Parts: sequence; structure tokens; C-alpha cells
Amino acid sequence: MITCTFEDGGKGKLRHVTVNALIVDDGKVLLGLRGTIKGKPLMESGKWSLIGGFFEHGETLEQAIRREIREESGFEVQDLTLFRIKDNPHRKGEDRANVEFVFTAHPAKKIGESDEEVQKLQWFSLDALPPEQTVAFDHYSDLELYANYVKSPQKLPIFGK
Repeated sequence: MITCTFEDGGKGKLRHVTVNALIVDDGKVLLGLRGTIKGKPLMESGKWSLIGGFFEHGETLEQAIRREIREESGFEVQDLTLFRIKDNPHRKGEDRANVEFVFTAHPAKKIGESDEEVQKLQWFSLDALPPEQTVAFDHYSDLELYANYVKSPQKLPIFGK
């Protein structure tokens, strides 16, 4: 949570905004094994996660997700689509009540390598995902929802769930 002081002097607790991507190619999804930042382990370090992170000041939604994808995977992407908006303030594994925008995208071109936040990148078949307990935060629910979406498409974006 972010604690802010408003114009009238009142204090409030606000929520962070994050972006994540299901980068998909040929029935597989790209996941990153969480690493470190400035040499210190990230929250849920050593677990698989979607590619993404926090907004930076002055960014649009599209700029934020494209930047996070480039930083953490080295890919430029195409067909960027808003897949899901998660606004539940009691999400599993979350201590900041993040509001999360989850996108789908396809890799277009590899332009670099992942930063230290990602120890390893790996493609997983939607039929052979890593075990749920090895996936960070509530990202496993995104993977399951996407696998079901591929079998039975519905109107996007998906809210809540």
C-alpha cells in the first residue's frame, strides 16, 4: 500500500498498479524464474512468474508493459491485448493489494537479454505448466484462465475472477 497525504491534509492508503504479460507462442507461455534486484532477492524469488512489474511515473499502460517485457525477457512483442484486470484487494500472495493488468502478446523479435530480476526464462506448454506451488503470487490463476480461454474464448478483458 502507498500512504498519501491529500490536499485537505487527510491521509489515505492507495493501491499499486502492476502489469504482467502472458507471452505466448505456438501453444507455449514464457515464464521467468524470479531473481534479485540490486543483489537482494525479490519477493517470491525462485518461483516462476509472468513477465511484468510496476508502473513507472509518467508511463502509459502500453509503455509500462512493453518496457517490462523488454527488461525481463529481451523481447519486443506484437498483438498486445488486454486479457484480464485483477482488482481483488485480497489477492493470494499480495501484501500491497495491487491492481493488475494482464496482457497477452506474441514475441516479435529478441533484442536483448533479461535483467537480474529474472534468473531464467523458460517456455511451458499450456498442457504442462509448472506445479502451482512453484508459481509466484496468484499468477497460476492467470495461466489456468488463459489455458481455458484458448479452449473456450470469451469476451476480453476478463474482470475480477
